Amino acid sequence: MSADDQKRASGEAAAELVESGMTVGLGTGSTAAWFVKALAARGLKDIRGVPTSEATANLARELGIPLAALDDVKTIDLTVDGADEIGPGLSLIKGGGAALLREKLVWEASTRCVVIADAAKKVEALGKFPLPIEVVRFGHVHTSWRLADIAAEFDLPPPRLRQADRGMVVTDGGNLIYDIASGRIDDPTALAAALKSVTGVVDHGLFLDLADEALVGTDDGVVRLVP
Repeated sequence: MSADDQKRASGEAAAELVESGMTVGLGTGSTAAWFVKALAARGLKDIRGVPTSEATANLARELGIPLAALDDVKTIDLTVDGADEIGPGLSLIKGGGAALLREKLVWEASTRCVVIADAAKKVEALGKFPLPIEVVRFGHVHTSWRLADIAAEFDLPPPRLRQADRGMVVTDGGNLIYDIASGRIDDPTALAAALKSVTGVVDHGLFLDLADEALVGTDDGVVRLVP
């Protein structure tokens, strides 16, 4: 199976977890898009989705999934989202799609979180995929210097501002993204705390102790992982 086939299989498996009456967090990215499409195909009329990005909201609207804002719901029953890496204990790196802040807000409001991915996303240690850090635009260069000091403490390279063809990548919330391309993060818990302590950092792409299970598409079918 191709990576895209594996993503589709995991997304379709996750869609089967949704029951009538649920409020569902809708993730962002190519794998999450397969979930949204599979959920729409089920035709459940009494669900509502809470999107984690404008791109996901637009896709859900096109497919006829009723939407609600995060502030309109007390609790989300189930959130399904992709990941850039799945490490030990279902520790995750997310944020390749620059939606990490909204994703984490939705995840933390959820009773159950399921991560979906293709087989290549399962790793022995986090860090091969660059770790995204969302920062406010004001004084972001100064913030990056402070982040570089923290990176050095963890034997990591300094962060780099994420750029696209149009210039700096700007999140749906108007913030910027810096990435730390490390190769290996030996102590994600300590690194997460250090990054969050920096004024100017909105949040980071380390999702720790948030995923309840993972559905990973493989050549032999979808494999369920738990912490």
